[in-house]
Amino acid sequence: MLLVRSQHVLKMPKVWTKTVLLSVAMTSTLVITGCASKPQISSNMTRHTNAPEFYTVRSGDTLSGIAGRYGLSYIGVAEMNDISAPYRIYVNQSLRLKKSGNTNNYRSTTKALATSEAPIQRQTINLPTNQPSTTVKAPVVVATTPVTAVKSTSLRWVKPSNGSIIENYNLANNVKGTRFGGNLGDPIFAAADGQVVYAADGLKEYGNLVLIKHIDGYITAYAHSSKMLVKSGDNVTAGQKIAEFGSTGTNRTMLEFQVRLDGKPINPINILPTN
Repeated sequence: MLLVRSQHVLKMPKVWTKTVLLSVAMTSTLVITGCASKPQISSNMTRHTNAPEFYTVRSGDTLSGIAGRYGLSYIGVAEMNDISAPYRIYVNQSLRLKKSGNTNNYRSTTKALATSEAPIQRQTINLPTNQPSTTVKAPVVVATTPVTAVKSTSLRWVKPSNGSIIENYNLANNVKGTRFGGNLGDPIFAAADGQVVYAADGLKEYGNLVLIKHIDGYITAYAHSSKMLVKSGDNVTAGQKIAEFGSTGTNRTMLEFQVRLDGKPINPINILPTN
């Protein structure tokens, strides 16, 4: 390199010249290498593939934090679990992070348990017109409750409790299952083989609640326990102890046992053994 000033030529020392040329060569190489390198792919694009099907909420978790951990949309996770704004979650609550073929059954069950059932339909029956009477009678109104037929299944059913029945299924009285009496700490059993999809106290009127998904569209619920012995994702067998009697969410020690078939409540007595 030459610096020209007032027609005098200043020559750089040879050592400097070699240094400058070497620096230029290295810079050129770095520029060329940087342009040819492949762009890095954000890990968020693949993290969602590692998300578990269910996640149990721990202390300090937030819905957005859990979703972000696995590269998911917190809105999508909220929709899968029927969680509305402001998106509150609870410790030990089981959250579904992946969609599956049984998601609708799980969502419809938890939603049905969290909200009141549809109002009882009323049917009007008109009296025959050929009655020999001159008095006009008002139509008779009869209350009816939705009836869901029991589906044929290979499931082996057992009683969820050794206690006596203290209240039977009656939608008219807002009793959506069979209620068993017992003492604090008495065992609660899984009514059939299945997989636990919920074990938490997020639905306050049911206290500590366990939901088990079975084959052929059946889901069973076990409410008000004092202690839950299973967690979401556990596989259980008929007759396995899954919880203990308590009074969480109610004012007496009892078990409320509910059965859903394709998301609709049915009378547990129709499937449980009689002896």
